[in-house]
Amino acid sequence: MSGAHLYPFRRINPGVEGEEMKLSSQHVSLIAVFAALYVVINMIQMFSIGNPFVSGPVQLRVADCLIALAALLGWPVVFGVTVGCVAANLLSNMMYFLGPVDIIMGPLANFVAAGLVFLLWRHRLLACVVGALPIGFIVGGYLWWFFDVPEVLAFMPVWLGMIVSITISSLIAVAIIGYSLLTILSSPSFVKPLKSLGLKVLEKG
Repeated sequence: MSGAHLYPFRRINPGVEGEEMKLSSQHVSLIAVFAALYVVINMIQMFSIGNPFVSGPVQLRVADCLIALAALLGWPVVFGVTVGCVAANLLSNMMYFLGPVDIIMGPLANFVAAGLVFLLWRHRLLACVVGALPIGFIVGGYLWWFFDVPEVLAFMPVWLGMIVSITISSLIAVAIIGYSLLTILSSPSFVKPLKSLGLKVLEKG
């Protein structure tokens, strides 16, 4: 992976006076956009359409589809979905009262997941599948403290059943919905406008 891919906002001539400040501002702005999107999607899912599957033993968090976009835009997505998860979990705790463990471990799971997607960005489907797994293991690894395992998985030990449940949900959100979104946004009709804004887009050669 080249240095340019590690720094999605670095231009050919980053030494121009004032350029670093401009790029840093752009970087932070994109992180904020993804954090806000993550929160908004969760709130719409939780409240507007009455879908409870944002937190709980059966969890299809649609906002996790944004994690797949780390294979397109790199670190801003990684940090964006992490910060967004902090805010979303704070809000969801008003309903489920899972406490500090959810506010810490949930965002950690998103950071690891999106980081793996970014690391494997050249192999996008694989990246999305692998990226979904940490959410299942980390989030499922503590949710069994708070919820009963879904009945269909009751034949398993509680901790294992919860990991399986969250992993399946995560695969749907990241490897199916997310990968589909990533494929659409990777088309030239979307990539060209992104580049025109000065963003570094990760493209397979």
